[in-house]
Amino acid sequence: MAGGTKRLPRAVREQQMLDAAVEMFSINGYHDTSMDAIAAKAEISKPMLYLYYGSKEELFGACLDRELARFIDAVREDINLDQSPRDLLHNTIVAFMRYIDANRASWIVMYAQATNSQAFAHTVREGRERIIALVVRVLQAGTRNPEPDADFEMIAVALVGAGEAIATRLSTGDTDVDGAAEVMINLFWRGLKGKPVDKDAAESSIESG
Repeated sequence: MAGGTKRLPRAVREQQMLDAAVEMFSINGYHDTSMDAIAAKAEISKPMLYLYYGSKEELFGACLDRELARFIDAVREDINLDQSPRDLLHNTIVAFMRYIDANRASWIVMYAQATNSQAFAHTVREGRERIIALVVRVLQAGTRNPEPDADFEMIAVALVGAGEAIATRLSTGDTDVDGAAEVMINLFWRGLKGKPVDKDAAESSIESG
């Protein structure tokens, strides 16, 4: 191993390991990814990998924590509640889909891998609740005339579930950003309106909002 690699700061080396692990987990899955393969991808020795992360489960957990934090921070940064309903809806969803498209391995690890493991169910659930809370804020900010019995939290739960399914198809190449965003925008608009309306009325309402 090159001497320069050995002199890498600890924080940099940790990110190097996590980058390699995310890529390998996304390709082979949690169970079929070995610590040997991750060490080789990170260009470090397996003993060094175990020095930083004592087990594959611990390493996967660290990957999951980092990827969830990055995802939530990116989504939060792209939400501007001062925009018009149309811009708020469009820009938030397009930014979300573009993030998934640019970070496919990350999404696969967060959802395709982590959601299938009981060991990481709690972490995934906490991340999902944070996303739901953000969506509730978007719905509240974007709804000009909410119905009296509107349950924004339940609407958000349904939309987040749909968003996860569509994002997974995007991450595997089964759809593109524009197609995924269009589906989600249509779903979100129904949530913002509270009930379906005809297209002309919806567009008129958006323009006036």
